[in-house]
Amino acid sequence: MSKIVAIVGRPNVGKSTLFNRLTESKEAIVDEISGVTRDRNYGKANWNGVDFSVIDTGGYVERSDDIFEEEINRQVLLAIEESDVIIFLTDVTQGIHELDHAVSLMLRKQPKRVFLVVNKVDNHERLLEATEFYALGLGDYFPVSSINGSGTGDLLDAVVKELPDEKPEDEPELPRIAIVGRPNVGKSSLVNSLLGEERNIVTPIAGTTRDSIYTRYNKFHHDFLLVDTAGLRKKAKVSEDIEFYSVMRAVKTIENSDVCLLLLDATRGIEAQDMNILTLILRNSKGLIVLVNKWDLVEEKDSNTMLQFEKDIRSKTAPFTDYDILFISATNKQRIHKILELVEKVNTNRTKKIPTAKLNEVLLAATKAYPPPAVKGKYVKVKYVTQLPTHTPSFAFFCNLPQYVKDPYKRYIENRIREQFDFSGVPMRIFFRKK
Repeated sequence: MSKIVAIVGRPNVGKSTLFNRLTESKEAIVDEISGVTRDRNYGKANWNGVDFSVIDTGGYVERSDDIFEEEINRQVLLAIEESDVIIFLTDVTQGIHELDHAVSLMLRKQPKRVFLVVNKVDNHERLLEATEFYALGLGDYFPVSSINGSGTGDLLDAVVKELPDEKPEDEPELPRIAIVGRPNVGKSSLVNSLLGEERNIVTPIAGTTRDSIYTRYNKFHHDFLLVDTAGLRKKAKVSEDIEFYSVMRAVKTIENSDVCLLLLDATRGIEAQDMNILTLILRNSKGLIVLVNKWDLVEEKDSNTMLQFEKDIRSKTAPFTDYDILFISATNKQRIHKILELVEKVNTNRTKKIPTAKLNEVLLAATKAYPPPAVKGKYVKVKYVTQLPTHTPSFAFFCNLPQYVKDPYKRYIENRIREQFDFSGVPMRIFFRKK
């Protein structure tokens, strides 16, 4: 079940630093849109065994205060709509800013749990200065220093207590298939084409989150839950920042799914936002099928057009290229039934378990034929291989010097596994561990 924590606040209070601290990374999905440049950070975090996503709502380039306030209001409202818990970050060195008042006014009206966090509190004097933030009317606050991490443990203890529990017991154990993609790429049309007119075979099921709609697809010997992102309720009183909103929505949808159908627009090719969504799918280790929609609208086609399109997509997703690409028309129902076959295949691959004896037979031979490069005269010897009991295919190689095995060798091993066993459409994790 998706659990989302949003970090909101005005620019330069340290949101990105706190984001990096919580996710233990310096990675961000960065997306530039004409007119306003901003960073949009999405990351995974874990605290005391609880996994959740963190979204930094980002700041804006300086403009006049009125435009600026309108923009920050928009992102805060969207964050409130889409997240489970809000971290409202302020800066002790700058005191209470008028924009802090504006944000706190919005947050006080919301039913969501809001944590007021005062950043840059790294000495006793600033601890005293932080008391002025009671004036925001949000009750107790958490004094932290994002730079050195002080106070963040107490904050995370409180945050994870407020996150929703796991999925309800009565939810059917069926594969969850999500249709994702940028706005206006044809998600609604594909959902409608797949479900068709036979509404009696469709059983709506309450989603695990308050606004995901799970529709049961049960025909032609296929049975799965379609995560319907097209039929979601309209957002009231939110002037939508479509790009920001679609990333928030993609995060939730992807995390609540097993296999993702990534829809691309054939008339536009693969664009930056498609790559952002693809990154989310791979980072969450979900099954992947790429659907190139509106293929009927591509006018000048020959035998090479499709091949070139495929080559272009795979070059941008390398080193992960082992997935199916299907050219469809959602409105004309062209190749729609082929999607069902691929969903079945990818879901089977996602849950496939290889017997340990077979793994060792194949992969120990591969490590002997091409062993890991020696480091400082020391040789890595792999003794044993096993598949780990995880939700996504993961393999552990036990050896004497795991610290010397680098990513290129892991890719070599992954390629050997994919050659011998069909894991098409599924990201894979390779671990080298001390014997």
